[in-house]
Amino acid sequence: MQVNILEAKTNLSHLIRLIETGKETNIVIARYGKPAAKIVPLVAEPVAQRIGVAKGKLKSPVDLDEHNDEIASLFGVKP
Repeated sequence: MQVNILEAKTNLSHLIRLIETGKETNIVIARYGKPAAKIVPLVAEPVAQRIGVAKGKLKSPVDLDEHNDEIASLFGVKP
């Protein structure tokens, strides 16, 4: 997909959403009809596996959810 600079400035959020959702793999921004820049998705760096490092080390009280309705009402949410 190719867009001109004015269109890119006007619709930048939409263009980024197209890249994020994978609907477009790259978007070329042109100046006077000639390609000048490209929007491409970032490749995320691998995140260290930390999920589950405390598994089995913490214990929740039996009555942990006992006051959920009361707390919800304090925030104006009807349970």
